[in-house]
Amino acid sequence: MSRAALGFKPRTGRAILIALTDEPRVIERAEVPLLPPGEFAPYHAAEGLEPQAARKHIRESLARAQLLATSAVRDATRRCAETGHQVVGCGVLVGKGMPEWTTDEILAVHIRMHQAEGEMFRDVLIQGVRTCGLELITLPDRTAIDAAAGELGITRARLDAELRVLGRAAGAPWGQHQKEAAAAALVALRHTTSKRKARVR
Repeated sequence: MSRAALGFKPRTGRAILIALTDEPRVIERAEVPLLPPGEFAPYHAAEGLEPQAARKHIRESLARAQLLATSAVRDATRRCAETGHQVVGCGVLVGKGMPEWTTDEILAVHIRMHQAEGEMFRDVLIQGVRTCGLELITLPDRTAIDAAAGELGITRARLDAELRVLGRAAGAPWGQHQKEAAAAALVALRHTTSKRKARVR
């Protein structure tokens, strides 16, 4: 089997997925759900509920999101294997984190709801990667491509050129989100390659 890696760009209620081979070549590009149909923003949906009901809603939404995130990682890994590619790692774009607010404290300030939802979808993907036993790397969401270039030891211009080549071969859609997810997958491939070489020496 040839080696492959996954890259995820989390969004509210969903994530952009890119799977790359060692060549590199895009073998899968998809948008995967992180909430069931009809659900979108859990904290916003809980706004106005009684505190106990709000906490219950968030807890249940988080559980549903976790199941979907783990399934997204597991299913992508399986699809890659079915086409002869072994997934060796996964990159996830992450935020800067937030304080350990309670659900009540988050719902009390609107901007915190946006923060909490952003972190929630990143966190469930990270946990999904760990549950599936894949090596995890993370990149800062806001500076993903610059950070990836640094991790890969190349210039931003060179990485931009490589991502353009990948996009031309993959076809549309190939926007900023797909590029960032692909950059995360490239870094995941690089990390596992470096570790493998180190073991061989």
